[in-house]
Amino acid sequence: MDSTPDDIEFLVASDHRVGTLDALASGPRDRDELRSATGASSPTMSRILTDFEERNWLEREGRTYRLTGLGEFVADRLAEFVDAMTIERQLRDVWRWLPHEFDGFSVELFSDVDVTYPGPGYPDRPTERRLELIGETARWRGFGVAMLGLRTLETSFDRFLDQQDEFRCEYIYPPEVFEELLSWGDTETIVEAADSDSYTVLLHEDLPTDDRYEICLFDDRVTICCYDHEKGGLQALVETTSPDVRTWAESYYERFRNEAQHLGDAYERGSLPSLD
Repeated sequence: MDSTPDDIEFLVASDHRVGTLDALASGPRDRDELRSATGASSPTMSRILTDFEERNWLEREGRTYRLTGLGEFVADRLAEFVDAMTIERQLRDVWRWLPHEFDGFSVELFSDVDVTYPGPGYPDRPTERRLELIGETARWRGFGVAMLGLRTLETSFDRFLDQQDEFRCEYIYPPEVFEELLSWGDTETIVEAADSDSYTVLLHEDLPTDDRYEICLFDDRVTICCYDHEKGGLQALVETTSPDVRTWAESYYERFRNEAQHLGDAYERGSLPSLD
């Protein structure tokens, strides 16, 4: 009978066993250092060390314990599993909003992830976090359902107009979304920002975003805004510094950018109604 499930349960059922393995993964330790690192009592640590020695996961030299090659293998794989489950737990509740229809999108792209949700009595937490990123970055590129919402508009256009030497934004809108943006905000201010050197508006007729999210590239991270139009508003902001996610997002952004037309060209061709 396969005893692998029992071995897995033996390890993960005890925080002290996991902590001991993790502590030893960073280098040799004596018993007192291991107790301090894990919070285990002396009898508990004795049992753990005995169990690990019986499995050939560690060896002792005097008062010092170190992992064997087999123990290092187990520690490395456990760390990978813990990292994977940490990412899975963060993405679980937003999975339905993520861009699965985009080629190459996969949970394997994520090496880290942080998700901001609305809080009890604080429904604007994702928007607040988004505004922080807009205020901190020097370059912002994005595409999708866009930055609808008056507070976001005000913050963004203030930066476009007041900090043109420090800030650059290039955003790819579906034409209908940009028209809605004009109807929400101060049209004169929006057009003035679009004419500035810091803000480039591009229009794309066929972004595969399905009105559910936007993808943005900031200086050091990528974000995915998860919208639910039935519930109304921004349900979560996913952000990651993963290089693989950035490479994937960059490739799509450049593809859509090459297919899009500039705002001025759209007006000249009559793709959008006149602003006059």
